Amino acid sequence: MKKIALLLVLFIAFHSLSAQSKKKQILLLGTFHFENPGHDVAKVNTFNVMSDKSQKELENITNKIKKFSPDKIFVEWNYERQAKLDQFYASNADSLLHKDADEIVQVALRSAKKLGHKKLFGIDYNNADFPYDSLVKGMKEANQLDLIKKNQEIMKQYETDQNQKIAKYSLTELLLDINTRKSNEHNISWYLETAIKGGKTDNFIGAYLVSEWYRRNLYMYALIQKLTESQDDKIMVLLGAGHTAMLREFVTHDPNFEIIELATVLK
Repeated sequence: MKKIALLLVLFIAFHSLSAQSKKKQILLLGTFHFENPGHDVAKVNTFNVMSDKSQKELENITNKIKKFSPDKIFVEWNYERQAKLDQFYASNADSLLHKDADEIVQVALRSAKKLGHKKLFGIDYNNADFPYDSLVKGMKEANQLDLIKKNQEIMKQYETDQNQKIAKYSLTELLLDINTRKSNEHNISWYLETAIKGGKTDNFIGAYLVSEWYRRNLYMYALIQKLTESQDDKIMVLLGAGHTAMLREFVTHDPNFEIIELATVLK
């Protein structure tokens, strides 16, 4: 009997450990701003997500997300205004899908309604600084002519590349492209290879901008961790691609999560 009891204890302990070590799946869905308010430093053309073709694609994309079945969906909405998000989600019917091009509506709300979710979760943190004008000024004051030229070339090349893709790609192709490793690396490299160098040796405006960008994304990741409960096996995070690129880096050092690629979900 003692041997049986010992085996039973070991069996329970093993399965308890296995359950604890099971990673939660996280779908990081990086996107461009469907309504494109023009607030980003790089200016790109607007893609028409309200066309019949794009709407059919969105139905397919969200059907695939439904099949993936995330327990929670996190969006780029100020976490301090969660009550407003709850009200927005509860009061909107399917008719909104034909009026509002915002990605929160077209992807997150559409997916959540199909899944029968009661709410979306806002995780954006809006109190971080992004002093781009001061960064450019710091480069000029430091006479960093090569850095200024490099920064301008990077912005111009990004705008050209994105506008060419917008003119040629379908919505699905655009989203898949945005979520590739190459695109994620591009979204991070500007901060650590260009922006961080801005300013004289005693002026850390570049490093400050980068640190504020990291802070905003770290705070969002902290909210994801806090709001993901033990019973949640899968989650989805819908943010601008610059944010998901950063979160991807954080997840690689977090043993609690494993990334599920968008390409895998859309197969």
